[in-house]
Amino acid sequence: MKAIGYKTPGPIDRTEALQDIELPRPRAAGHDLLVEVEAVSVNPVDTKVRSSATPPEGEWKVLGWDAVGRVVETGPDVTGFAVGDEAYYAGSITRPGANSQFHLVDARIAGHKPKSLSNAEAAALPLTAITAWEMLFDRLDVRRPVPGAANAILIIGGAGGVGSIAIQLARALTDLTVIATASRPETRDWALGLGAHHVVDHHGDLAAQVEALGIGAPGFVFSTNNSDRHLAGVQALIAPQGRFGLIDDPRTLDALGFKRKAASIHWELMFTRPIFGTPDLGEQGKLLDEVARLVDAGRIRTTLTQTLSPITAETLKKAHALIESNTARGKIVLEGF
Repeated sequence: MKAIGYKTPGPIDRTEALQDIELPRPRAAGHDLLVEVEAVSVNPVDTKVRSSATPPEGEWKVLGWDAVGRVVETGPDVTGFAVGDEAYYAGSITRPGANSQFHLVDARIAGHKPKSLSNAEAAALPLTAITAWEMLFDRLDVRRPVPGAANAILIIGGAGGVGSIAIQLARALTDLTVIATASRPETRDWALGLGAHHVVDHHGDLAAQVEALGIGAPGFVFSTNNSDRHLAGVQALIAPQGRFGLIDDPRTLDALGFKRKAASIHWELMFTRPIFGTPDLGEQGKLLDEVARLVDAGRIRTTLTQTLSPITAETLKKAHALIESNTARGKIVLEGF
């Protein structure tokens, strides 16, 4: 089968950074679905792994943690899926990625593709939707109010992949006032179009801008990027006993500034359940099915902004470079081998 992989990690501007390769077609066993991949999206995790992770000697590293495709084979322990079903999922970082014609995924972390979306539109959603959902409802527990705080959430990086779906989920499933950050006219308009009540500039003084809104101190802050740079502002603006969540990888995180407010800190990694095979592993499949229902009901929409084709090393390199430019809005998807 066709696939895209690498053997040596490093910058994207190398010939060998990503290569078109041939690999054996896998077989489904246990809880696995074998999916014929039709579209994939690119996330920051792809670029981080590609630049740093070395595969075992003589093996290829295949990236890709967002996919849509048709189920062509099921393992004996699979329930809820049959051959011919369309699935969408993010998969597990401990297994080969979906940048291949055929891909194995545990059925318990896969959802049924939204019927109203194209393959490309659906491929934009899984990883970011799982991340946003788990942060909002499992980590920050936004349905449990912070006493005395404004019923509001600040989403730092509102125009990125995760921020774009977090805004929509917060609007569709809660009564929170949603404040997003964006710094350019096009990203500001994007965040407002997704449902943000207010947009502030993350290059400015976040605490002063949020205070100027006149709604009070938010009970929740969700940081999707540059958390170390924004930390002092977050510590100043968050309400006492508020909850701060982050998903990026700051070199250091001086949490002492949260102590006076007894604010809690929550890290989210959507791969945690698959990595450790947690007892609630199947919650990811359930939430993806719920996201599909919300999409088909017209309550949230895809965050796709750019489609590249076909799925080859050349087009993947373009997508990786766009992600690393830190100017991407929404999600980049590749479609068709």
